[in-house]
Amino acid sequence: MAFPKKKLRGLVAATITPMTENGEINFPVIGQYVDYLVKEQGVKNIFVNGTTGEGLSLSISERRQVAEEWVKQGRNKLDQVVIHVGALNVKESQELAQHAAEIGADGIAVIAPFFFKSQNKDALMSFLREVAAAAPTLPFYYYHMPSVTGVKIRAEELLDGIQDKIPTFQGLKFTDTDLLDFGQCVDQNHQRQFALLFGVDEQLLSALVMGATGAVGSTYNYLGKKTNQMLEAFEQKDLASALSYQFRIQRFINYVIKLGFGVSQTKAIMTLVSGIPMGPPRLPLQKATQEFTAKAEAKLKSLDFLSSPSVKDGEAFS
Repeated sequence: MAFPKKKLRGLVAATITPMTENGEINFPVIGQYVDYLVKEQGVKNIFVNGTTGEGLSLSISERRQVAEEWVKQGRNKLDQVVIHVGALNVKESQELAQHAAEIGADGIAVIAPFFFKSQNKDALMSFLREVAAAAPTLPFYYYHMPSVTGVKIRAEELLDGIQDKIPTFQGLKFTDTDLLDFGQCVDQNHQRQFALLFGVDEQLLSALVMGATGAVGSTYNYLGKKTNQMLEAFEQKDLASALSYQFRIQRFINYVIKLGFGVSQTKAIMTLVSGIPMGPPRLPLQKATQEFTAKAEAKLKSLDFLSSPSVKDGEAFS
C-alpha cells in the first residue's frame, strides 16, 4: 500500500493536553500551541493522545475532540499529525482509528493493552491487526512501551513479518532503553524503510547511532530547537557537537528526574517555557509543586535553555 505522505522522520512532539484549573480540556489554546511548536521549536510533527497527552485518562469523546482540534489547527502548518488510538478494548481502539481517518489524520498508533495482556506475539498481532483494519487508508505505528504496559514481547520479534499481517504498518515508536532490541529492529528491517522512532529523549543520540530515523518525546515540546541542533550536528557527522547537545539535555532531564519527573511536571515546564497555560493533570496524577517549577526554571536558566533571544546558540558551548 502506497501512502502519499513522506516517511515520518525527525522530531515528533508528544503533545500535552492543555486543561483548565477545573480539569476540563482547554481547546482554545491548541492553535497557539501549534504555532509555538512550529515557530519557536522547529517541530512540525506531533503525536496526540499518547502518554504525555494523558490519552488514557480522557473519555473516548474527549479523545475524539482533542484529535479533531489538533488536526484542524495543524492544517497547512504541521507536516504530520499521528493520533494514538490505543485502548484497553479493541472496539474503542477501532472507533478511534476510524475517527482518525475521518478527520484527516496522517497516521495512527497503538500501545499494547495492559490490563488483559497479550501473552505472545500472535495474540498482540491479532489485536493490532483488528485496529489497523479499521483505518485501512492510514499508516499504522506500534507504540512499544514495556515499562508501562508490562508486555515484554520484544519489538524485534513483533516486527518480523508484520507487514504480511498488517499491510498499513509503517513504523514503531520505541520507548525503552533496550538498545539491543532497538538495534535489531533497525538491522533486520533496513530494506523496508520503516519509520523507527526512538522514545527515550535523554538517550536519543545513542539511538541515532543505531539507526533511528526520528524520535517521539515530551521534551521536544520545549527543547525541540536544541534537539534539532543535535540532529543537525549528527547529520553533519560532527559527533563532538552532537554529544555536547545531548549531554546538556541530559543534565536537565537527570536533574528533574531526581526531583520527580512525569506528565504533571512536563505540563508545568511547558507552561513555564512557552507561556501557554497547560493547566494541571487529570486525577490520579497530582499537580507539580511550585518548588519543582522554581527549581526546574533555575536549571533551565543555568543551561541557557531559557536565555534571551540576544544570546547566540553557539555561545552556550564557549
